[in-house]
Amino acid sequence: MEFFSFGTGLIVLVVIVVLFSVRVLREYQRGVIFQLGRFWAVKGPGLFFLIPMVQQMVKVDLRTVVLDVPPQDVITRDNVSVKVNAVVYFRVVDPQKAIIQVVDFLQATSQLAQTTLRAVLGKHELDNLLAEREKLNLDIQQALDSQTDAWGIKVGIVEIKDVDLNETMVRAIAKQAEAERERRAKVIHAEGELQASEKLLGAAEVLSRRPEAMQLRYLQTLSNIASDKSNTIVFPVPLDVLSRFLKEAGGVK
Repeated sequence: MEFFSFGTGLIVLVVIVVLFSVRVLREYQRGVIFQLGRFWAVKGPGLFFLIPMVQQMVKVDLRTVVLDVPPQDVITRDNVSVKVNAVVYFRVVDPQKAIIQVVDFLQATSQLAQTTLRAVLGKHELDNLLAEREKLNLDIQQALDSQTDAWGIKVGIVEIKDVDLNETMVRAIAKQAEAERERRAKVIHAEGELQASEKLLGAAEVLSRRPEAMQLRYLQTLSNIASDKSNTIVFPVPLDVLSRFLKEAGGVK
């Protein structure tokens, strides 16, 4: 009877040890195993066993993390103060580094994203910040990824969300845009005048080489004027035209 009780207790103890030793990780999880305080292995996904009191496990999620970077005060290269916020997409690619090399990789990546955002945008002027979002996103992503590589973290995408300007700067930008539109309008008008003068010069050269063309143009102008019956029009007649009529009249006599 005592042997039976001892055997039952031993079985129960073994079952408890097994239950505390079994670990199951999902497909997107990895377990960083420490044995007596030293790194031992990275386990998962699936079923595996740990030695109680000897081995400890730290879970790491390998899925992409969406990090919202709060608004940062940025002074651009042309001394304009703006508030910029962004979103960062990153994931753990080396669980061992993510646990051993940094205390809290989420907090560390968040703080690094804020400082990198200010540092990169501070090297550019406001016009570039407003017009070249894609290039700036790539610059921030590359700068951030190069620093987080030592932590086993891969930064995939960085997107600048909003750029907030104060009212004074908004009005200044509106005036600048209006001045630019007026400049373009004047340039287009000047180019039109230049092209028109070139065409008129070419027409004058053609008319000067062909006198009959000049007469046809003259008659066309008279026809256009004559269409308005409300005015009395006095126009000169070229001498060469009158001379022909006089010669014909003299011949008839």
